[in-house]
Amino acid sequence: MHVQRIGDVTVVNDYAEVNERGHNQRAVLLPEESPCPSISPPPMTIVQPGEGSEGTLGSIGVAFKLWGADTGGAVSIVEHPFPVGALVWPHLHAREDEYSIVTEGQIGFRSGDREVVLGAGGYITKPRNEMHAMWNAGDVPARMIEVISPAGFENFFKEVSELLTSGPPDKAEIAALAANYGLQFGEPPWLPGVISRYRLTPSLQ
Repeated sequence: MHVQRIGDVTVVNDYAEVNERGHNQRAVLLPEESPCPSISPPPMTIVQPGEGSEGTLGSIGVAFKLWGADTGGAVSIVEHPFPVGALVWPHLHAREDEYSIVTEGQIGFRSGDREVVLGAGGYITKPRNEMHAMWNAGDVPARMIEVISPAGFENFFKEVSELLTSGPPDKAEIAALAANYGLQFGEPPWLPGVISRYRLTPSLQ
């Protein structure tokens, strides 16, 4: 084996296999620094069933389970209860991806041009920069777990919940808060059809 440095890259040539053409080289590039930053392991955090602060986001609720400080900023986790008829208005995230797991009832999801209804045990990914919406697709309350990556957007939920405790917030205030978190609301052409088919009673943004 021959080791050679070229700039900041180490080249390892393996000469173990030889044929009539000469050396059969297998070059392995080993950069001096990994492109993936090292992440310190987070402290162990235990959240028992039913624990975690709760609030309202208007059309749905929010229960805070893991904050960014609990995971080294990698993810945050909340739960959302959906009353019958609830709709989360179409929006997109510029900074984070979301991963949803339905735990109770049936929840509908629309992301881009893809639409699905998931029951308990169903999973879905919702990529950033894609307009999406969620709604209770059944006739009983529903609930889901939301994994947010990277963490940070849970603080938007916290701020909205705090605003709503003092009454209906000013729309301009909500718009400014959304902009601070890279959140954009929209009204795509498919929205009226979803509202009609599932008999939703949305709280307009």
